[in-house]
Order: sequence, then C-alpha cells, then structure tokens
Amino acid sequence: MKLSSQRITLERSYRSNVAAVWNMWVTKEGFESWWGPGGFASEVIKLDLRPGGELEYTMTAIGADQIKFMKDVGMPLTSEHKIIFTEIEEHRQLSYMHLADFIPGVDPYDVSTTVEFFSEGDHVRMVLTFDRMHSDEWTQRMQMGMESQLGKLQQVLEGG
Repeated sequence: MKLSSQRITLERSYRSNVAAVWNMWVTKEGFESWWGPGGFASEVIKLDLRPGGELEYTMTAIGADQIKFMKDVGMPLTSEHKIIFTEIEEHRQLSYMHLADFIPGVDPYDVSTTVEFFSEGDHVRMVLTFDRMHSDEWTQRMQMGMESQLGKLQQVLEGG
C-alpha cells in the first residue's frame, strides 16, 4: 500500500486471467459475489458499463459485528450507492466516481477510483488508486473495507 497526500494505492495479485478478474468488476453476478467488506452483501440494481454509465447497488450489513457498528454510528443497515464510470478500457483499466453520500453529517462528495489490470503469466496484478476521504478516520475505514473486499475477491476467484 502506498499513501500519498490525496490518493491511496492498493495492489493485489490473483492466480487468474484478466478476463475473469475484469468480469468480477463489470458483471452483475461477478460484482455481487465479492463487493462489500466482510459482513456485508451487495445487490446490483443497475449496471450500464460505458463512460458516463452508472452502477447502482445496495449494500447491506449482514454480519453481527457489522450490524452493531452500523447501528452504533447511526447508519442504516442497507444503503444505496452510485458509481459513474469515467473511463473503460476493456481488460486494462476501469475508472469511476463513487458518490460518498452515506456519511452522517457530511455533505456528499465524489471519490475517484482507477483500477488497472496487468496480465503476468498465470497471474493478474490489479492496482487500485483512489481518493482519500474527508477525514483520516473515514479514509482508514474505506481502506480497511477495500482490503476486506479484495480478500473476498481472492476467495471467489479461487473457488472458495
């Protein structure tokens, strides 16, 4: 992980091919199979994969610890989310803006993310670069959530 003043970069390597990893990001079935930190489940409502297209989904706390956390911070157990795709280069790069409109007491703002895919033999190296959030606490939460999601992605790709 690299931390800059405004951007965070996470890198993972998966024993898979680029098409399979790409499809986990750009299909309803793939996205729902891993998106959301541990203890959360996601459901895709709309997926329009093109620049300017939208991905709308809900994320629901389903684990006991996550349900307790959401209640403790005054957030609903299910929240709606919107991603707007900004760049799509099939099997190479996916860029999007994610509307952060779910934080109590904070005005909505966009978080920019770029996902790059590199085929390296029998592995795919995936590099995510995303904006920091409005505070160190929420940046850390987002980073921990993304780390958890990437672990779920590995489990799904490995057939677990």
